[in-house]
Amino acid sequence: MEVRPGYKQTAVGVVPEEWDIKQFAELFAFRNGVNADRESYGQGVRFINVLEPITYSHLYGPEITGQVTLPESVAASYAVRKGDVLFNRTSETQEEVGLAATYLGVEEVVFGGFVIRGRPIDQSLDPIYSGYALRAPFIRSQIIPMGQGAIRANIGQQNLSLVVAPVPPLPEQRAIAESLSDVDALLGALNQLIAKKRDLKQAAMQQLLTGQTRLPGFHGDWEVKRFADVAFPRRDRVDPRRTGVHEFCVELEHIESASGILLGSTSTGDQSSLKSVFCAGDVLFGKLRAYLRKYWLATRSGVCSTEIWVFVPNDCLITTGYLFQLIKTDQFIEAASNAYGTHMPRSDWNVVKNYEMKVPPLPEQTAIAEVLSDMDAGLAALEQRRDKTRALKQGMMQELLTGRTRLV
Repeated sequence: MEVRPGYKQTAVGVVPEEWDIKQFAELFAFRNGVNADRESYGQGVRFINVLEPITYSHLYGPEITGQVTLPESVAASYAVRKGDVLFNRTSETQEEVGLAATYLGVEEVVFGGFVIRGRPIDQSLDPIYSGYALRAPFIRSQIIPMGQGAIRANIGQQNLSLVVAPVPPLPEQRAIAESLSDVDALLGALNQLIAKKRDLKQAAMQQLLTGQTRLPGFHGDWEVKRFADVAFPRRDRVDPRRTGVHEFCVELEHIESASGILLGSTSTGDQSSLKSVFCAGDVLFGKLRAYLRKYWLATRSGVCSTEIWVFVPNDCLITTGYLFQLIKTDQFIEAASNAYGTHMPRSDWNVVKNYEMKVPPLPEQTAIAEVLSDMDAGLAALEQRRDKTRALKQGMMQELLTGRTRLV
């Protein structure tokens, strides 16, 4: 394959000619973490023992996971300094083994036995740049296949020593880190704003759906109703092994937790299990692990998992939009979480049907649902903007960390 001028072919692909290619053994001195006695945990020096596969905040360093009591000399030996890189030594999944994070904090912390510390021995690596580069696909694609173990994936110092990384000149590293840090700052601001808007939405739901706050122009008492009075679960079922393919099928994994957003769908096959039928305007609610808050207001007809309740509103007493907001409340989730089954808890209709709430007249329900729906739409727009920003960052990382795009 022809390489364009100014670039060279290397073990990690095509990179700029002035970039070095170095093994981790040239960049870091590795050490396994301390394994303390069980009774030592809970107090003492702050402690890092696992790295989470978070999408962007690894820039700020791994999270502290606990505290441990160690002799002073031992704590000093296993201390983590600013600029040290920590790698997951062991993980439940292959994808997380060897996951890296650069420690950028200043407080005294130590690292545990689930982690390998890489202390920089080469001053050619900027710590903030490494926080991005060491999770890049060209690094992860080398580390993940090295993970061994039947139950947990494990990796050793020798494995990490063999990993190869492109190392740009320091000024370019710092320019790349600054650009990616700016996007991270935007992502952080968006996440804070989304969290604030969610809190406002929860407060509005609590006020409006209980009648503590009334919208202008509405007066009068609300009636107490049982949930079974205002909605009932649709009982229609189909067996795809007899009825054939159904093109639009919703499973629990297709519903995003706590957002009411449908992430996708599938179609049934001739070996698919029994399915529930739903129509446009029905409210779907995941009864398996109700605390996951999986719900969707159906915009079309289809079939779904029998682990999903299909609620049909009683049009005389409740509007579809109001019912959809009602099943999102903490009070309803708590009632639905009164479940049977230890490992796979499922909501019990005999409990949920007796859940009591105050219900306003239909015109007020419509007005309340519109206010809350508008807030949902605003949240969805912010989340979409955040997701686009996150995708933009991934594209930037691919371009900048491989040298395909150079910063002036």
